[in-house]
Amino acid sequence: MATLEDYAELLADLDAPQREKLESVWPEAVRQLSPRGLDNWLKGTAALSHMGRGDHIVRTWIETVPTVARDLGEDIIPDLAQACLGFASRTSGAVIERVLATAPIASRRLSDPDLFRAYLQLLNQLLAQAPRGLRPMLEHLEDLLGVLTLGGLRRWASWGAEAHRTDYEELSRYFGLESAESQAILQRERKGTLFVDIHRRIGMYLRALWGRDFLMRPTAGDFEAREGIRPHIADFFLHLPDAYDDWEGVPGLDLYRAAAAHAAAHVVATTAPLKGDELNALQRACIGLIEDARVEALAIARFPRLRDLWRQFHLPAQDGSMTARFGRIALALLDPDAPTGDETADWVRAAFAGADLGTAQSAFDLGLQLAHRLRNEPYSAWRDGQAAPYRDDNRYIWEFEESVDWEKGMAPDQQVRKYVSVSEMVNEVEVETAGEDAQEIWVAETELFDDDGVSFNEKEGKEPTAPPVPYDEFDYKIQMHRPAWATVQEKRPRLGDPAEIDAILTRNRKLTQRMRHLLDAMQPQGVQRIRKLEDGDEIDLNAATQALIDIRMGLQPDPRVMMRSVRKTRDIAVMALLDLSESTNDPVTGQDQTVLDLTRTATVLLAEAIAKVGDAFALHGFCSDGRHNVFYARYKDFDQPWGEIPKARLAGMEGHLSTRMGAAIRHAGAHLGQVAAAKKLMLVITDGAPSDIDERDPQYLRQDARAAVQEVARTGVIPFCLTLDPRADQYVAQIFGQRNFLVLENVERLPERLPQLYAGLTR
Repeated sequence: MATLEDYAELLADLDAPQREKLESVWPEAVRQLSPRGLDNWLKGTAALSHMGRGDHIVRTWIETVPTVARDLGEDIIPDLAQACLGFASRTSGAVIERVLATAPIASRRLSDPDLFRAYLQLLNQLLAQAPRGLRPMLEHLEDLLGVLTLGGLRRWASWGAEAHRTDYEELSRYFGLESAESQAILQRERKGTLFVDIHRRIGMYLRALWGRDFLMRPTAGDFEAREGIRPHIADFFLHLPDAYDDWEGVPGLDLYRAAAAHAAAHVVATTAPLKGDELNALQRACIGLIEDARVEALAIARFPRLRDLWRQFHLPAQDGSMTARFGRIALALLDPDAPTGDETADWVRAAFAGADLGTAQSAFDLGLQLAHRLRNEPYSAWRDGQAAPYRDDNRYIWEFEESVDWEKGMAPDQQVRKYVSVSEMVNEVEVETAGEDAQEIWVAETELFDDDGVSFNEKEGKEPTAPPVPYDEFDYKIQMHRPAWATVQEKRPRLGDPAEIDAILTRNRKLTQRMRHLLDAMQPQGVQRIRKLEDGDEIDLNAATQALIDIRMGLQPDPRVMMRSVRKTRDIAVMALLDLSESTNDPVTGQDQTVLDLTRTATVLLAEAIAKVGDAFALHGFCSDGRHNVFYARYKDFDQPWGEIPKARLAGMEGHLSTRMGAAIRHAGAHLGQVAAAKKLMLVITDGAPSDIDERDPQYLRQDARAAVQEVARTGVIPFCLTLDPRADQYVAQIFGQRNFLVLENVERLPERLPQLYAGLTR
């Protein structure tokens, strides 16, 4: 367990009251925070103490941050510290202290890290617009967030800041809830039911219906408008608005129940997504309308009273808009006895009654027929839709080859590898400037030969890279694998000067000579005869002769007169997987070399050692730039000799980007799976914990790496980690197991320890 003495250097400048407060909070903080969370918390403590804005700020930070981290996750700690440091030049220490003191109120009421970050942005805006109003607002924050969403709080504060920009006295009265107009705006912006007040009840309600838990998150879509955004299902979460007003006399709580039950029905009844690439907007809307009715019909078959819950949100409309038309169809499908006065709605109801509701294909087929009947109706895909407020936007039921970001629009085009005939390749206009950002990569299906009989690949071509490979990724929060979540892209290693590798071998000649006897002992010795056996394959003539002599002399003969010939061979494949993230470019303390330089040196010596023994080995490396860009480089493959090309690739090795370890381990395991060997060793060399730019939760990638290690271990691979991070004990055992890692305290000893480690693991 971590102790305060471990951080003595970081906390050396704290005064006695601050240290006393830290010691009193420390036992509870250790139970609530991970080692990384503790590190960020104490770094924030040191930073605020150096800010010089008062002792009370540091003590409040120490006391409140573990509570905020418990509510919102540890990733919020650096954001809160950065916000407070930014406030220092714009307001007083007393205001910063109130921000920290009220942070647990905001974290509890907002209950979502993204909303809390938006709340910090609101405070930053108020410091620019109405700095005198911030402190009285914070004094009444619990009352405000008790009736307002974050969007409502923002509009309430913006109204007061604009109305009383130059009247400081009235500004203070407004933000202190003392003026009549402040109360009036507050009443106008307040919502009927807040998600934070009822989310536990909704969770228990869904558990009672379906016998399972559903993950839910609030969404703040009403920063500028009170309508908010529609419910939706994404990333295994049910996203519900952070507040609901009463709707046509129906309480907001019932609207929450209806929205959550409908979204849960989608999750339960949807076994596979529908293909939506070749459909137009009207067809997708019609299919979604039928699919909504299908999942509700399946839920009503199990729980009939759900019909009454959903029915109250379907009001008949007789205008000619497409929204009204969809509303009449939805009502007809939900309530078989409801009159619609719409010929199309009656036709859909009759067809739906005879459909097989067990699969979504029935909704797909019926939706296409409905779209055909409505093809001549005016329809806008972005404005018209269903009127029922509880229904989600149906993104969950669709699958598109082109990924769509519903918040930002269409995502950038991904590169497509297209295999074409030689004639297509020849007839296509060549674009000499096309590079890594080309939208299509054309690959000829067969070789193209020149007049001299030599292929163009041999003359001018490059070694082809493998197509992108998707891998599942383990999400520890839901205890499930996210399918095809990370993509590994193999890239050609940059070539360097192989003379640099030879220079490394020359500089370390003494080390290789010291290891010569150890490596000689590891080399296979061919056929060996094991003598003195009672049960063997053949007679040992020398032992048999000695036994006859003993018998003639009246002595007890030795019965071990057999021997067996044993072939001493090594059947081992070794994969060295190198972490090539940006942190490897950091210099080693007290040396001119970087971590990457030492990693290169150690890898070269390891390659020399393995080549001398004769084992099959491969040298691969990885880095990442988000889940879709896990870059993987193969410096030497198993079937490739240790020579000039691998040496040139190692000489050009560079450190970039981040460390998404799980996907790289899975890809390396796939390469090891293609090698026939009795023993397979994967040696992972890294200088830090798994991390990436698109994942803020440190436990997520660690748990995924742990799952990846277990997956490759089940295939017969022995994973082992050599880490250069002195604090790796806090997480590396969790990933690789208690006996499958080594923490190298002195990084400069890496070139010596790596070949020794190989020798010990492959005996």
